[in-house]
Amino acid sequence: MKSRVQELAERINMSCDEFIGEMRKRGCSEPTALKIWRGEYENFEDFKDNDMNLSNLRKAAFVLRVGTGTLLPK
Repeated sequence: MKSRVQELAERINMSCDEFIGEMRKRGCSEPTALKIWRGEYENFEDFKDNDMNLSNLRKAAFVLRVGTGTLLPK
């Protein structure tokens, strides 16, 4: 099953390597960028339980050309 980030990247024909590279340019570590790519931030009960830094999600939203809220699960 694809993560929300993977679905959005697919819409703009962005590969995993391109996504990771763009995130690295913006100061995000490769392990964190991979977690975002895999959607590991999507599974939480309370937002405080989320170990992804909101600034990294903002970076991902910028890279994918979407609003930050688009990345959050419904």
